Amino acid sequence: MKNYGYKTIFLLDAVKAIKSDSNAQISGEDLSTIVWLDDNPTNITNDAIQTKYNELIAAEDAKVAAKSDNKASGKAKLKAGEALTDAEISALFEN
Repeated sequence: MKNYGYKTIFLLDAVKAIKSDSNAQISGEDLSTIVWLDDNPTNITNDAIQTKYNELIAAEDAKVAAKSDNKASGKAKLKAGEALTDAEISALFEN
């Protein structure tokens, strides 16, 4: 589980990202505790879940980094009197 303050990504999110209609439970974010309530008909493996989880985390980390970069760039452009991109405006003025 990784908490971003505005969003938390769980291992079960990775399961749903692989197969949106899957039905499983995971206790304590420990893949060894996964219980498939639908008998896992597509044979999703723990490795596949971990890989997808890592991809979801990497994608969210990239969004956070891009927002930070846009915020810094936007501040510099404001100080220099330059035009801002929509992404920079969003980073500066949205929560």
